[in-house]
Amino acid sequence: MERMPFVDWSSIPAQELGPGVRIRTPFGERIMLSLVEIDAGAVVPSHSHPHEQAGIVLEGQLELTIAGERKVLKAGEAYIITGGAEHSARSIGGPCRALDVFSPVREDYARGVNAFVGRK
Repeated sequence: MERMPFVDWSSIPAQELGPGVRIRTPFGERIMLSLVEIDAGAVVPSHSHPHEQAGIVLEGQLELTIAGERKVLKAGEAYIITGGAEHSARSIGGPCRALDVFSPVREDYARGVNAFVGRK
C-alpha cells in the first residue's frame, strides 16, 4: 500500500480478520491507523503482539478484555494496550467501529496478512 499524507477511507481496501471483522490500515514510517468495523456479535479473538496499540470507540459498544480485565466501552471512550498484552474484543448490542493506532507499524497488516489465522 502506498503511503499517503491524507486518508480517503473509501479508497483503502478492507482486510477481513475473521467473520464480521474488517480493518482498513493506512500507515506511515512508524505509525499505523486501523479503522475497525465489527458486526453485531462478531469477535476479535484473544491475541497479543509486540506493538503498542491505542484506540477510541467511534460508534456502538465494544467489550474489550485486556490482560484479563474486561470493560464495555461506548463511543468516545478510549483504551491503551501495551505491547505483549493479551487482548480480545467483541461488539455488544449491534455493530461497532473503532479507530486503533499502532506503533510501530504492524507489518502483517501492511502486507494484508490475516494475523488471526491459526490463533486460539
